[in-house]
Amino acid sequence: MRILRKYTNRRLYDTSRSCYVTLEDVKQLVLSGETFQVQDSKTGNDLTRNILLQIISEQEAEGHGTLLTNQVLQQLIRFYGDSMQGMMSQYLEQSIAAFLEHQDRIREQMQTMMGAANPLTMMGRIADQNMAVWNMFAPRTAEGGEGGEAKSGQPETEAPAKSDTSKGGSGQ
Repeated sequence: MRILRKYTNRRLYDTSRSCYVTLEDVKQLVLSGETFQVQDSKTGNDLTRNILLQIISEQEAEGHGTLLTNQVLQQLIRFYGDSMQGMMSQYLEQSIAAFLEHQDRIREQMQTMMGAANPLTMMGRIADQNMAVWNMFAPRTAEGGEGGEAKSGQPETEAPAKSDTSKGGSGQ
């Protein structure tokens, strides 16, 4: 495992190559599949997550397309402290693994069916399926909905009874 040390001047030092590295270099380690750990130079604490989050933040800011939309980030924040937090972490890991497994199949299908099917439609279906599963795990608030609001932005209410009382009648 490659060890990177983070110093108080915020610089990262690669102990195996005896040189300073940038976040771009760390990103290349991730892309190449190399295992590494970032440690605080004074305490030895593991800072790998912090560095990875910083790389993701920079990728999002550089306009490489957003993977983490505001809605996704808000839902993730809602899971912290929720009883489903541990389950959500496992779900995200498994979803990404399944997506990576399917990614090659999707690419193969797109190449063989270039004119016959719209690849965006296939990706849309996969996204819809993932969103449906995601919503199954969405935390419920005291109001009973995700974040307490329905899709219209109004607080959720119970469905009206079978009789039509919308015109002011008592339903009798």
